Amino acid sequence: MLARPLAWSALLGAAGGVVGTLPWPLSIAGATVVALGALIALRAVWRWERSRVVVTPEKVLVVEGTWRRRTRAVRLGAVEVVELQQSLAGRLLGYGTVVVGTLPLEHVPRPKRVYGLVERLAE
Repeated sequence: MLARPLAWSALLGAAGGVVGTLPWPLSIAGATVVALGALIALRAVWRWERSRVVVTPEKVLVVEGTWRRRTRAVRLGAVEVVELQQSLAGRLLGYGTVVVGTLPLEHVPRPKRVYGLVERLAE
């Protein structure tokens, strides 16, 4: 969830830093590009920080957002399939996607633990 925006942010910061060392009219453009990169990183971290996965004995909920709150849920009694998906990078860094019925829980830390909990509660 953070890798792509932070990579773009680093790329923009590096490009803006290089352009910022050029004479006056271009130095303003460089500073603007650096600021844009910082805003992209800030937005990504803010969105990541404001995402929550809540597992109760009755349902699994995903709550996202600060100003505009979005909640998605699935009842565990209706769940027939629980799936765990992890890329190589996900296995190395300890994150993955747990699919509970039709609800994907993306970029979950310690996904095997969440998978086991949801599978136990869904029985």
